Amino acid sequence: MGLLVNIDNGGTLTDICAFDGEKVVHAKTVTTPHDLTECLMNGLQALGEQLGQEGALTRLIASIDHLRYSTTQGTNAIVQRKGPRLGLLVSNDAQIESAKAAAPDLFDALAGDRVATIGNATEAQVIQAVRTLIAKGASRLVLCLDGKAAAQVESELRRALYAAFPRHLLGAVPLLFSTDLAPGASSQRRIWSSLINAFLHPSMEQFLHHAESRLRQHRTRNPLLVFRNDGGSTRVSRTIALHTYSSGPRGGAVGAAILAGHYGFERFVSIDIGGTTTDLALFEHGEVAERRFGEVEGAPIAFPLADVPSIAAGGGSILSVVNGIIQIGPESMGALPGPACFARGGTNATLTDIMLLAGILDPDSFFGGKLALDLERAKNAVRTHIAEPLDIDLDEAIDAAIDAYEAKVAGAIDGLAGEQGLDAMLAFGGAGPMSACGIAEKAGIDRVLVPRFAAVFSAFGIGFSPIRHNHSHPVEAFSAEAVDAAKRLLEEQAGRAMESEGFALQDCQTDWQAVIGEGDAAHSRPLAEVSSDAAGFVELNVVRDMPSIGLGAASAGKRHDAPTSQTRSAMGGMPLYRLEELEAGAGATGPCLVEEQFFTAWIRPGWHFIVTGNHDLLIERKGA
Repeated sequence: MGLLVNIDNGGTLTDICAFDGEKVVHAKTVTTPHDLTECLMNGLQALGEQLGQEGALTRLIASIDHLRYSTTQGTNAIVQRKGPRLGLLVSNDAQIESAKAAAPDLFDALAGDRVATIGNATEAQVIQAVRTLIAKGASRLVLCLDGKAAAQVESELRRALYAAFPRHLLGAVPLLFSTDLAPGASSQRRIWSSLINAFLHPSMEQFLHHAESRLRQHRTRNPLLVFRNDGGSTRVSRTIALHTYSSGPRGGAVGAAILAGHYGFERFVSIDIGGTTTDLALFEHGEVAERRFGEVEGAPIAFPLADVPSIAAGGGSILSVVNGIIQIGPESMGALPGPACFARGGTNATLTDIMLLAGILDPDSFFGGKLALDLERAKNAVRTHIAEPLDIDLDEAIDAAIDAYEAKVAGAIDGLAGEQGLDAMLAFGGAGPMSACGIAEKAGIDRVLVPRFAAVFSAFGIGFSPIRHNHSHPVEAFSAEAVDAAKRLLEEQAGRAMESEGFALQDCQTDWQAVIGEGDAAHSRPLAEVSSDAAGFVELNVVRDMPSIGLGAASAGKRHDAPTSQTRSAMGGMPLYRLEELEAGAGATGPCLVEEQFFTAWIRPGWHFIVTGNHDLLIERKGA
């Protein structure tokens, strides 16, 4: 087999994890927010260096069987409200009020006053309403009508609007019809799904098609695959923009479920600490909770979403003092200018600066030695923004900032997990391992697992995603004739879709379901169990599994003392261990540090680590 490459594009760093059937190779590069294609190609170049193919980018790309990609661009666009100005046409004022009530700030940012009601309007009046919204600055329009005939009326208006505003003309305003995007969903969920999808579509389309074009120039074998927030992957042309929202955290959740199942954890929490946010997930019986209908910042959508909440606390989060209390975020320094110690123009204090001053991070080995850190700039930032406002010395400021950061994440874990105990905490992301023990102590957790690929764990998790397609067709009744006709139509659609991915439908797993009920009452049942007089949708789910990364033994085998690499001066002096130099069964008691190319795990006093057969770090509190 050729290479399987998985890339997770974060706000600060872009992670790469590749598998060739035998070994796993990983790399990282700094995200380039001005042009995400640049960090995509830089990441592939970094991967080439790890594989001994430096300077041979075309040869590397030509050897890739499949490239799966996720990005935070959609999530960041929603958070920062950066996107096109939308116009919304609805049937009545009640739809507007309901949508506004769910997420007022988001509604104002996406649509504002660019709204028109067209319940009993003639075609000429609808066309005039569109012209009015365009005059108000709308560059994309969403049409979402109410009532049982919504799909039929939207279809009729489509013909009239396309006749009045031909799509082939330059400057034509794109139209999105809600019943096309989310058939069968409630009016409110169709409004929000359509608004968010229209908001994300232009930037996602531009970037992903540009990226695919760049890859084709280097003779890629297969189309770029987009990892979606439902845990599956599809090619760019078969992905809606809304499915890219929060896809990176879903990759981490997929990896966490795989790894925790390997170790037998039933109820556990994962923390994915990146540069801007900490993504949390609670797993019951080894599975992350998934909502049948998800929410985006309180806005109800018509598609499932895993329950992976985020808090504004990451390695690049700005630390400040407000009313005598250290505040973590919500603003982040991102990749540019980055933390003060990056020496790229940032002057605010961040957790990265704090950990550098604490001696947990090595200024020379950080980021694989490719990003030297500036100690003096970090001191100036922490002294100016934390020590002086609190009237304490630098060492006290460092301790106070670490305590405040850990308390914020631990508090979020307590709110998510409730009073019931947890088997373990999985800590990953570039900043997760260095804070894991402190956070676990404050959250009352006695066992922590730091994956071997913690620094690129979302990219690692993407490596377990299949190619997945979903197709549906409405039926007025589930009679044998209607079901057979729908199945023939859906099989034809699915066959074409999977052929475009490079696979035959007969080589895929298929699952037939019936979706019955309307709006939020809609639910799936096996097709054979539905009575013939019910109405709803025939649904075909198609999955094509791909080769995935193999896992080593969960046990550590024979235990022995880990050989130290050196001693770091942090916190009065701590032994330092290099993970790549340790064999399964190697262990030591904290305080100590375990360093990998792209992460540092800080083992606190009272904790003991051991290297498992899968080369992960299992860290447990002594006496627990």
